[in-house]
Amino acid sequence: MLLLLAAQAQAQAQAQIARWPLMRVPEASEPVRLQSLAIRGAVSGSMAETTVRMVFFNPNLRQLEGTLEFPLAEGQQLTGFSLDIDGALRPAVPVEKKRGREILEAEERRGIDPGLLEQTAGNQFRLRVYPIPAGGSRTVELRYVETLKREQGRLAWLLPLSYGALPQDTRLELDLNGVREEPALIGATGLLNFERHAGGYRAHLVRPLKASDGAVKLLLDADLAQRVYVQEFGGARYFMAELPVGVQRVARALPKVVGLLWDSSGSAASHPHEAQLQALDRYFKALGRAEVRLIRLRDRAEAPQVFRIADGNWEALRKALAATVYDGASALGDWKPQTDVGEYLLFSDGLSNYGSQRFPALAANQRLYALAPQLGADTARLASLAERSGGQLIAIDPLRPEAAAEALLSDGPQLRAMNAAGAGELLADVAGARDGLLRVAGKLSAATARIELTVLEQGKPRGIAFDIDAATPSGSLAAWWWASRKLQELDGEYELRRGAIRRLGADFGIPTRETSLLVLERLEDYVRHEVLPPESMRAAYEKLKMVRGQQLAQKRQKQLDSVVRAFERKVAWWEKGYPKDAPLPPKPRQPVILQDGVFEERQRLVPPPMPAPALQFAPGGTTSNFGRADTRMVTVTGSNISSSDAESATRQNGGASIALKKWQADAPYIQRMKAAVPDRIYAVYLDERPSYLNSSAFFLDAAGLLFDKGQRELALRVLSNLAEMELENRQVLRVLGYRLMQAGAPELAVPVFEQVQLLGEEEPQSFRDLGLALADCGRWQRAVDQLYEVVLRPWDGRFPEIEQIALAEMNETLAKAQAKGVKVDVSQIDSRLLKNLPLDLRVVLTWDADNSDMDLWVTDPNGERSFYGHRLTYQGGMMSPDMTGGYGPEEFSLRHAKPGVYRVEANFYGHRQQIVAGATTLQLKFSTGFGTAAAKDQMVTLRLAGQGSTVLVGEFEVKPKK
Repeated sequence: MLLLLAAQAQAQAQAQIARWPLMRVPEASEPVRLQSLAIRGAVSGSMAETTVRMVFFNPNLRQLEGTLEFPLAEGQQLTGFSLDIDGALRPAVPVEKKRGREILEAEERRGIDPGLLEQTAGNQFRLRVYPIPAGGSRTVELRYVETLKREQGRLAWLLPLSYGALPQDTRLELDLNGVREEPALIGATGLLNFERHAGGYRAHLVRPLKASDGAVKLLLDADLAQRVYVQEFGGARYFMAELPVGVQRVARALPKVVGLLWDSSGSAASHPHEAQLQALDRYFKALGRAEVRLIRLRDRAEAPQVFRIADGNWEALRKALAATVYDGASALGDWKPQTDVGEYLLFSDGLSNYGSQRFPALAANQRLYALAPQLGADTARLASLAERSGGQLIAIDPLRPEAAAEALLSDGPQLRAMNAAGAGELLADVAGARDGLLRVAGKLSAATARIELTVLEQGKPRGIAFDIDAATPSGSLAAWWWASRKLQELDGEYELRRGAIRRLGADFGIPTRETSLLVLERLEDYVRHEVLPPESMRAAYEKLKMVRGQQLAQKRQKQLDSVVRAFERKVAWWEKGYPKDAPLPPKPRQPVILQDGVFEERQRLVPPPMPAPALQFAPGGTTSNFGRADTRMVTVTGSNISSSDAESATRQNGGASIALKKWQADAPYIQRMKAAVPDRIYAVYLDERPSYLNSSAFFLDAAGLLFDKGQRELALRVLSNLAEMELENRQVLRVLGYRLMQAGAPELAVPVFEQVQLLGEEEPQSFRDLGLALADCGRWQRAVDQLYEVVLRPWDGRFPEIEQIALAEMNETLAKAQAKGVKVDVSQIDSRLLKNLPLDLRVVLTWDADNSDMDLWVTDPNGERSFYGHRLTYQGGMMSPDMTGGYGPEEFSLRHAKPGVYRVEANFYGHRQQIVAGATTLQLKFSTGFGTAAAKDQMVTLRLAGQGSTVLVGEFEVKPKK
């Protein structure tokens, strides 16, 4: 048993080691491989600075985009990134995060070389590089600093040597300044050679790295005497001090009632559970007798379960934790504190990605201890949450769980006061003080300064003071350490301090939740996007910038005027009467499009799609065999126009119904889940889940089957897993939001679309989707404001006339609000755009893949098909312009519908993605009586697997007028 536990602990430890991944290029025929690796590191005092240079080779026959996703450990801070441009490494510059994404995608469409490094969530990062040339290579350099922790009385340095396939060309150079004795090497026996050098040691490789080396750790016997450094940076002077304090800890009083908050989301499945349980074992043995209230946190918090601990026996609770099902997203704020709980233990990585609830505030007599995995956790958020209540963040080392238990059961040195003369904005590392080394930093406001601190050691106060003057040595990490501590402080209240985080990231050139690091290819690119380039390019940048005039205000006014003209053309179409008889047989001609009120030749020269041969003509329109398929019918009764509408007397039909084809995937897990009885389908899903952790399709399919079986809460949990996939992937989040809307849960969709908007403000869909979700929640004013933003902003040319679609939805929203007696402020809206245009039939197509071209086809009872190349039909059906650049929407509108059947299809025309994607997820919204009190909507989600795919989505059946 002991051997088994040791093996489990070792396996979990390896999972928690910082593993620098290979370049990820989905579905490349051959993997892009790491060709060479060079690592340089230096230790000074208790700080280490590391530079990692990687060369990636693309053996494929096409250029590709690559992505590196990697976590950093607690105490590590990225400080720089460089990318090779024209044979030389170019340093990245800070840019606002959403702006960085917009620039990257715009440059990729132009085939230009950009590189973008982003913080995704917590201490996790993503680096996107384009292009990696066919048969060529790209060089990436990353730099980061870190504070070293004490272990066994020495400083521990975990080296970044855990790679998948290791290159033959690997170099490693380490400068260990101030290290008194030869370092101890843990793991990878015989890997390094140490030589005395300048009062310390220098290390280099003596044999090639092997995959079996795993984690490599150095234990350094460094002189931890008091040190003070100063640094000039950005026009300010910073200081940093390392102050030794006692490491003795004293047992603390333990509570009688404990709240155990257990992260049970899908991503928590990879947490070091055995180490967590070992730490809890020591905690409960020391606790003796107590009551524990277990709350599992995922997309929704479960009801508390109560367990009694007697004489340290917690076997029932341990079995319950071991049986935890890890599934769903992370909503860490979805619980309520109970007043009689003495302290809460939060076992989580701190990555809250679902819902809008803020983390609850605890009472003055309650503490929160956050116990997190060593790697990838949102340590800034967790430390802030814990320290504000007098608790602390504890990182669980899978190889030393007893250290976490000791930190949980005792109090170490505590900082009680800081005062300064000649300095301000003081910041301290409270956690480091408990580890025996107190770090303090601040900004100097005078040539000399005196800093005084009071530290509580074993319950007794001790004063520490030091002076700063002209003789104080300089150091290269003082400003960076101050910035990293300030960032942690701000991250604890991210929602309120986003502006300050953005300014900090820009000032220090570090990636944050609000800033990214960007490399562009040409000087003109920096000027066009108004991004300040590296220092070596500044003079040329300023000269070129003077040549370019700033015309943003004029462009916005031109945008509004253009929208008004297009809206006037749409009103003219809506007011015109169109014949409802059968048209004469058309003469053969090229496809055409309606553009600016005139017909023009279609540039994409393809033959118009012919009506499906299965349709048969009959008096009054077509008859359909669609009802014999697997369909869901929604009957719409009454007029298609509200009773107050003047056109109610001119209605030309007797109402309509919608039939949606029940699309079903053919994946192997589908039949298992469909065959399962309702109370076993979730168990089948859990059994299949490990094989499809990276498949959004799997979670969509499983959720759909659970909805069909009437298990709504489990379906929503399964669906929420999309929030855990590819952190900050707005395409996946959009699909999640659309599916929540389809499930009738707009209140859950709103925070998802708010996150999408933060990630992609440069795309009009981000405002439109949020506006529609807000409207479904009855939040009319915000909904109208979001939809009008689509109208006002100048968008990229790949979103033609999306303003007209948003205008239709904005005016419909205003009509709904008015019908409910709600007054919406429209004073900021151009009055020329305030006109509701009700429709008999409307279909809107959207999709999740950028740089992709999906087409909406609608065939009316005359057999006439409306599509991108034939936008205006004989009876007045109008198709919006073709969206060839990604996401949609494409819209079909018909004011007065001729009786009969209208067949709706979706076609995958093609894509221009640099990352080869799998199936594209489509959403279609069918509406009858749009813009009226009798409006009815139905949504359907489906997937198209590849270019040329076409699928029948649904039908409208319009009844004759009685």
